[in-house]
Amino acid sequence: MNTPPKLELGINIDHVATLRNARGTTYPDPLRAARLAEEAGADLITLHLREDRRHIKDADLMALRPLIQTRMNLECAVTPEMIEIACQVKPHDVCLVPEKREEVTTEGGLDVVRYFDAVKAATTQLKNAGIRVSLFIDPEEKQIQAAKDIGATVVELHTGRYADLAGDKQMQELERIRKAAQFGKSIGLRVNAGHGLHEGNVMPVAAISELSELNIGHAIVAEALFKGWQNAITDMKVLMDQGRANS
Repeated sequence: MNTPPKLELGINIDHVATLRNARGTTYPDPLRAARLAEEAGADLITLHLREDRRHIKDADLMALRPLIQTRMNLECAVTPEMIEIACQVKPHDVCLVPEKREEVTTEGGLDVVRYFDAVKAATTQLKNAGIRVSLFIDPEEKQIQAAKDIGATVVELHTGRYADLAGDKQMQELERIRKAAQFGKSIGLRVNAGHGLHEGNVMPVAAISELSELNIGHAIVAEALFKGWQNAITDMKVLMDQGRANS
């Protein structure tokens, strides 16, 4: 019997910074959150430097980079400013995401097909700086193929629609994610997933054996209010392991 491959957990610390910024204090400290997350078993630390700096700040990014013991996964928009910052900081991974100022959170995947040339140029610049590039995309074959064609080696499938649905419609979206993961893996990509995942919906996604990593933030920050930061992380890892055991 084959052992299912390990499913990694990326802890997104953005909303630790959101809490800090709400009162303009120095706490809670995203750096402390990152260190404690690693102690609790996080496989990587994810953070999104938005153009409006609504949560993570430049100073957070610079301070955190040398302290990470696992991997830093920097999410950013496809803009000259963000790509230049990424090349200076040199995180282990950069995940290129769509970004609109008016959105509360990321509403969908990057349209690689439509913005092929711009995404390709950003990907090439990042790769030349020695950074692994991931693209945050909807679970669609045409987007996955475009990611492969521009030279990305990783895709992260947007699970937000799955998280927002229920019943049969949710299961249909889960199957769409499963097929997308299978296709991505078949053409040689590392396939990750994330957005909207929480303790109540993560196990079916974790059971998709082609997935290598899940990135989760808001739900873990929310659970931490009731059970503590590290407990929320370890409980999520347990659920992911249980889901993966069913793959």
